[in-house]
Amino acid sequence: MDSSKQTEANKKWQEKNKEYAKYLSNRSRSRSFIKNQSTREDLEELKQLIKERESKLNE
Repeated sequence: MDSSKQTEANKKWQEKNKEYAKYLSNRSRSRSFIKNQSTREDLEELKQLIKERESKLNE
């Protein structure tokens, strides 16, 4: 498959799966931020947000 066909296939998949594609993009950006740019303060805040989210999911 040449690159233009692959690009078209990717666009078609993203159009068909908008919410899941958005989820994957957000997850990827979050991981990249944590690994490459976050400060100690950012990590402390994120830890608290994760605890709160886990509690909400466990309700």
